[in-house]
Amino acid sequence: MKSVGSDPLGYLADEIEELKRQNLYRPLRVMTGPQASQTRMDGMPVISLSSNNYLGLATHPRLVQAALTAVRDLGVGSGAVRTIAGTMELHEELEQRLAAFKHTEAVLTFQSGFTANSGVIPTITTEHDLIVSDALNHASIIDGVRLSKASRTVYPHTDVGGLAEVLREARDKGGPKGPYRSILVITDGVFSMDGDVAPLPGICEVAERFEAAVMVDDAHASGVLGRNGRGTIDHFNVHGRVHIQVGTLSKAIGVLGGYVAGSQHLRDFLIQRARPFLFSTSQPPAVAAACLAAIDVLEHEPERIERLWTNTHFFKRGLAELGFDTGISTTPITPVMTGESAVAARMSERLFELGVFAQAVIYPTVALDKARIRTIVSSEHSREELQACLDAFDTAGRELRLI
Repeated sequence: MKSVGSDPLGYLADEIEELKRQNLYRPLRVMTGPQASQTRMDGMPVISLSSNNYLGLATHPRLVQAALTAVRDLGVGSGAVRTIAGTMELHEELEQRLAAFKHTEAVLTFQSGFTANSGVIPTITTEHDLIVSDALNHASIIDGVRLSKASRTVYPHTDVGGLAEVLREARDKGGPKGPYRSILVITDGVFSMDGDVAPLPGICEVAERFEAAVMVDDAHASGVLGRNGRGTIDHFNVHGRVHIQVGTLSKAIGVLGGYVAGSQHLRDFLIQRARPFLFSTSQPPAVAAACLAAIDVLEHEPERIERLWTNTHFFKRGLAELGFDTGISTTPITPVMTGESAVAARMSERLFELGVFAQAVIYPTVALDKARIRTIVSSEHSREELQACLDAFDTAGRELRLI
């Protein structure tokens, strides 16, 4: 028996040492500059390839000014949850603008994309329902499914035929309580680790055949795909065929938060029952105001998205010419596959020494043998910056015998 003065959580130190032994320990790097193409990380000047700030909106003058004005006029906090005294005019205006932008009836905002998923999934499903999830869906979807009382299963990644087989069996056999009341098919729009895009037309066709609802997490497609960055639903023109859209306000939008877009009755029900909405203080006025300004920028500065894709094609082509394995990516998310976590860690550290901040992604974020350097270019990277990154990858890749 341990002494009274011993640390009851002392075992965590052993767990940390084991993570370090397996090359799975990830220390935090501290940014001292702006969220921009070039910044300072741990005091070092670096070109950043690890930010979700796709369009440079985190420092856009219109967003900065909107936030400052909101702070001056309305203060720094909203004061309460939305159902008590925390619903401000800015929140309602933002949701109306987002609904119009996404071509849906209504939108409800959450504190993050993660809480949007963990809020909507268990709220609208019960033990009488079935959730069918892509095998590589984001952790927030997985956690949302775990919180639900519904039956759940997965289908092979982006495999429309596999999805059809799962839905056919579900409709034929039903669940432990008889025929399912509803079936909810969930997929990412753009998959955050591999950078590939879900085949939404096929998913919608199969879901319609078996009378299932479709939910798409468009976190990495918002601001990137579709007209003015409206996302994968707009990209594939499947408006009206996707019943729930989840988006984030913290990636291409450049600020903070998440939202659920869909029907008016979906919004109304989430207000009454979604626990993250009911028990978390609403977004500060500066956040809502900056998000509103971001929508203005998306609608009036489409050249930012054009630059993003020009930079994406240049960087992908450069990595391919060097001989790197970039997987199945077709978006600005471009993984450089290393396989082993130790190699990914060494690669990231060497790139940092060469002036490039590109983080290693290792288990449990990806499978043990699928470690990688995940890169994301932005509209704000110059051609010279991207070429400097390619030169650093060339040097580090040859030293580590990846190319």
